[in-house]
Amino acid sequence: MTKHTQSGVQALQWTGHSLNVLDQRVLPEKIEFDEYTDALGVAEAITTMRVRGAPAIGIAAAYGVVLSVQQHFPRAGANWQQYVLADIETLAQSRPTAVNLFWALGLMKAALVGQQQNPLLAALACAEKIHADDIEANYKMGELGAELLVNTKGILTHCNTGALATGGYGTALGVIRSAYARDTVKIYAGETRPWLQGQRLTVWELAQDKIPVTLIADSAAAWLMKSGEIDWVIVGADRIALNGDVANKIGTYSLAVLAKQHHVKFMVVAPTSTIDGAIESGKQIEIEQRQQSELLPACYHNNSYVSAWNPVFDVTPAELISAIVTEKGLVESPAHNGVGKLLAD
Repeated sequence: MTKHTQSGVQALQWTGHSLNVLDQRVLPEKIEFDEYTDALGVAEAITTMRVRGAPAIGIAAAYGVVLSVQQHFPRAGANWQQYVLADIETLAQSRPTAVNLFWALGLMKAALVGQQQNPLLAALACAEKIHADDIEANYKMGELGAELLVNTKGILTHCNTGALATGGYGTALGVIRSAYARDTVKIYAGETRPWLQGQRLTVWELAQDKIPVTLIADSAAAWLMKSGEIDWVIVGADRIALNGDVANKIGTYSLAVLAKQHHVKFMVVAPTSTIDGAIESGKQIEIEQRQQSELLPACYHNNSYVSAWNPVFDVTPAELISAIVTEKGLVESPAHNGVGKLLAD
């Protein structure tokens, strides 16, 4: 067993009366925390990507519900629940792809049912449990995933799936942390355009924890794989369909295709809260489109001849995935087995 050390990087901090969110848009140049005291502020933090990563989004939303209860009970009288439910709906609309968001909000709504005397206590207990359970799940996934990486010499990861994107350890980056703790392995991170989560966040986070990492341009991935330096590509997920198709940060699908071509194994790491039991395949996953201005240089913003297509996620078919790792176990060759059995427990 690996001895786990919590990362020194923490994206979310509950103060007892507010939520401090590390603004990931300005990392690594600045380390700035924004304080939120109501649910609408938390929803805005999610929408604007101050907080990002499916598990972290769910945790932030859970604390957002706590802030809503804190704001409306008891000052709104008998109507406090209506105000809280409206805030929950606003939180639900902040990001469409991350299923953890809706899962966490569902748990929070259930925790408030019948709570007339002290709903704040019930809400806070549920949010803190969601947060603590996520960290524990990350540790379990780290162990399970690391077991598959025996004798691995090189790993390539995409986007950021570490403490910044979760409760505090990481999904795909948690596996990489656990594997590195067992045996030195070469870690590569793609830059992850257009928001550069790999360049700005993953590389910075690993450096904070004194784990060596090599940054590559996204377009260098194929040549790196051909060199024989990579045994596994390891990524996270924002939504997983029952057949094992996975929605994740744009560029994941292309890495999976490249991995198949170069006989490199491909691992997806995510908690079971990321599995959407209501959809059979990735064809049913809504892909979020963000503003053209995020991709276009400023000089083109008012140019009627130049536009941008800016999908935030893509869907990787299950047949390109070697293993899906969750806190409840792993599924190898998900194209043959699906992931539904993980929800049966």
